[in-house]
Amino acid sequence: MTTFRETICPGVEFSVAPDRMIFAGETRYQTLHVFEHATLGSVLALDHVVQTTTSDEFIYHEMLVHTALLSHAAPEDVLIIGGGDGGTLREVLRHPIRSATMVELDVDVVRHCREHMPSLSAGAFDDPRTHLLFGDGAAFVADTSAQFDVIIIDSTDPIGPGRVLFEEPFFHACNSRLRNGGIMVNQNGTPAFMPEALRDSDRVLGQVFNHHGFFYVPVPTYVSGVMALGWASDSRNLAVLDREWLERRAAATRLETRWYTPATHLGAFAEPPVYTALRSGR
Repeated sequence: MTTFRETICPGVEFSVAPDRMIFAGETRYQTLHVFEHATLGSVLALDHVVQTTTSDEFIYHEMLVHTALLSHAAPEDVLIIGGGDGGTLREVLRHPIRSATMVELDVDVVRHCREHMPSLSAGAFDDPRTHLLFGDGAAFVADTSAQFDVIIIDSTDPIGPGRVLFEEPFFHACNSRLRNGGIMVNQNGTPAFMPEALRDSDRVLGQVFNHHGFFYVPVPTYVSGVMALGWASDSRNLAVLDREWLERRAAATRLETRWYTPATHLGAFAEPPVYTALRSGR
């Protein structure tokens, strides 16, 4: 392969010329590529869609994880659905939690990322607090009796095997697995090129949870540059957190981050009017 191409929408492509193709092949569930690039670093792509790069993965993973865990007063047990590259798990384990249960569909994603992109997990899969399971994340949530303080949906886009993770039955199941004060977060694609994902999630989350909304994160790797992350809870409104309370939570955790701060946390919730209109279908 001389050029890797990702179709963003009809007539729009993202292309990159890998310096070295490390792996290209089929897993049981999807096409998987791992390659290196001088600017992007190591790159993971699934079904010809870039999932993460070592050049800027910390922005996505820090904001997805710390925004959720620091919005909770005292999280102990965290569930991660997806996230086979290990970046979300890595950030979760930087908190003083009791357990992190991770359910990944594709064992080959974990295997190749541990082998070829080890900085993403940084030893997280070997942490004694980690419970790694392979299987259908939606089925796990529907069948388990376990309760969690935070659920993080680090999935692919709502196509192919990841589609079920954006549907109402799955969100109802997640809500039933959250303890009082629990929080769920998920990714909702790039609004500029995936407006339907934002609109659909806005509608479904509003039908399931008492409180929900979105926060926005700049990730250069993702075409259009802005990723929408969703949040939902029956008992906490993340959009009205007290700044001083959040700063105390962050200081107590003593995180050393490259992107996340209480200021970037609160700023991410300032929704531009264009996205407010987009959610309403205008």
